[in-house]
Amino acid sequence: MPRSRRIKPRNEAQFPKTVAARARKIRVLLMDVDGVLTDGHVNLLPLADGTTVEMKSFHSQDGAGLKLARDAGLRTGVISGRDSPAVTRRAQEVGIEFVYQGRAEKMQAYEQILRAAGVRDDEVAYVGDDLPDLPLMERAGLAVAVANAVPEVRSAAHYVTRRNGGDAGVREAIECILKAQDKWRWVAGKARA
Repeated sequence: MPRSRRIKPRNEAQFPKTVAARARKIRVLLMDVDGVLTDGHVNLLPLADGTTVEMKSFHSQDGAGLKLARDAGLRTGVISGRDSPAVTRRAQEVGIEFVYQGRAEKMQAYEQILRAAGVRDDEVAYVGDDLPDLPLMERAGLAVAVANAVPEVRSAAHYVTRRNGGDAGVREAIECILKAQDKWRWVAGKARA
């Protein structure tokens, strides 16, 4: 009987020590939506009555990662400048706790989440891709940029993912956090059971 090929998982040692130290403190993972949970494209489908329907594509590995994060006790949330029923639906599907949409200025939502979760800045990770994310990244204990983020965001990040937004970049950030907290093996094993 042929043996199955095992893919060597990315381990904590592959993340810089300073990133792992920050990740160990994280209790809440917040993120932008367009360009982070999606590839940044906003598809508008015109209907016969003159209205439009917005369509978004979400990566299944990000969704699985968000469920694993929840199982490991990591609280999650989105803060988006746009308001989208697709985001509301996806948040429900993957168990995102904090959902703030239509927030062009994101700081007020960030502060509300901190109060509701009872956490400090150093216990928050924020994943962003564009300029409106910078103020939150400057406050967060772990600032993460997806690989295809604008240069200013990549420069402000403590960690830049190898994966793009909408292409499992969020999953990579989740793995970084859970591996630093020694929760990855447990939660991954639980998912396989």
